[in-house]
Amino acid sequence: MFTGIISSIAAIQDIEDHNGIRTFDIEFEQGFCNDLDIGASVAVDGVCLTVTKLLPPNKASFDVMLPSIRLTTLGSCNAGTKVNVERAAKDGAEIGGHPLSGHIDDKTKVAEIETIEDNYRLRLELPPSLKPYIFPKGYIAINGASLTVSEVDKSSNWFEVWLIPETRRQTTFEEKALGDYVNIEIERGTQVVVDTIRNTLTDALGPLLPEFERYLTTKNSSIDSLTSTTVRHISKK
Repeated sequence: MFTGIISSIAAIQDIEDHNGIRTFDIEFEQGFCNDLDIGASVAVDGVCLTVTKLLPPNKASFDVMLPSIRLTTLGSCNAGTKVNVERAAKDGAEIGGHPLSGHIDDKTKVAEIETIEDNYRLRLELPPSLKPYIFPKGYIAINGASLTVSEVDKSSNWFEVWLIPETRRQTTFEEKALGDYVNIEIERGTQVVVDTIRNTLTDALGPLLPEFERYLTTKNSSIDSLTSTTVRHISKK
């Protein structure tokens, strides 16, 4: 498990492909590899990877399987690419962000960037597969960093996050350009609530579900609105 609080920025030193596996040699900041063992988990741009080799003093190797290469931004990384990194949380560790598994749900493009004094806003395309799970004020992990969704426009398919100076300093976000891809992991509690509500409505209404959705439209509402309200209500408890 990870906390979504990025430890530091690391650099990919070398990449080697062999039989559908991509091996990354990554150089970390001094001290990051202290007590790091083979088999340990490290989140690299949000992707949970396993240490396969230690290269003292500050390097380690990781094997990335084909599904992760295809689904995540690791498939487009090159030698020299900088990445966000976090070591797995220890038992009893403070969860400064929100619990993360390191299992990426999708990747998406940076659609807009705005800097207003010390404020930094990222607008990102909203992947259709994740649309039901992303709400204003909800948690989301982008390249492994736990962030709060500020605004969502599901009709135009975008959502926004704002970054504080500390997050900008500790991560690679300021190096992103328009059109660059980032990894997304949705918040699992939100996913469970949304899926439960949708499955309950489907089971209860059956063929009447489309009629119910049309009725909600007449009230300027939707199933997404209902689930969003429920998620926010639960999160306050």
